[in-house]
Amino acid sequence: MKFFESHAHLYFEDYDNDREELIEQLLSSDIEGIINAGVDLETSLRCIGLAEKYERIYAACGFHPNDVAELDIKDPEVLKTLIQHPKVVAIGETGIDLYRDRAPLELQKKFFIRQLEIALENDMPVIVHSRSADKETFYIVDQVSDRYKGVFHCYAGNSENAIRLIEKGFYISFTGNITYKNNDRGEVVRQIPLEKILLETDSPFLTPVPYRGKRNDPSKLKLIAEKIAEIKGVAVEEVAAVTTRNSKKLFKIK
Repeated sequence: MKFFESHAHLYFEDYDNDREELIEQLLSSDIEGIINAGVDLETSLRCIGLAEKYERIYAACGFHPNDVAELDIKDPEVLKTLIQHPKVVAIGETGIDLYRDRAPLELQKKFFIRQLEIALENDMPVIVHSRSADKETFYIVDQVSDRYKGVFHCYAGNSENAIRLIEKGFYISFTGNITYKNNDRGEVVRQIPLEKILLETDSPFLTPVPYRGKRNDPSKLKLIAEKIAEIKGVAVEEVAAVTTRNSKKLFKIK
């Protein structure tokens, strides 16, 4: 039984003391592949560095909405060069975040729109971050195009919007927060097809129960898969196989 990590941040300082050891353990276990998602130019380059070092690690390059306040709107143009690297498989993460007041909304919108455009122009998947901003995020998605390749990571919206996004070509990704008490993700998981679901840990964040509060890493994917299997009434082996296949299809990984 193999799992595919569709969204992690293994370049964060949380892993500075044991990064190489951890990655070696992950890739020798049940982890089929890992996508590290950048949040700015520096971290995108770190993602590429890890992808160059490890065969089954891949990079996504992008500008996170929380990190655009001091940037120039021309900065995303560098993505046109970065995506030429054979181990870069997506643009992102990008989107809108109104949970934290780190960048003006209008600036977030401009960066989000430009990264969506670059992804569409280059036939690349896009990884979308939307936190406390469903209305704003969905409005931009609707305005820019009616068809995408991509994923809404750590999905926090409702079932109706999830179905709308799937119809536009997006996958929906779930993290360890679906294991938390009183979370509201169960109905969304039930309503959408397994063929449109990805697994992610968003490491080092959102560690699933029973490890909540500790550092997260892709070895915890099985706990997320088990919860999805429980909600959908299927075997965890099916969740593992289908979501791994979904990730490889979206990110064009053989």
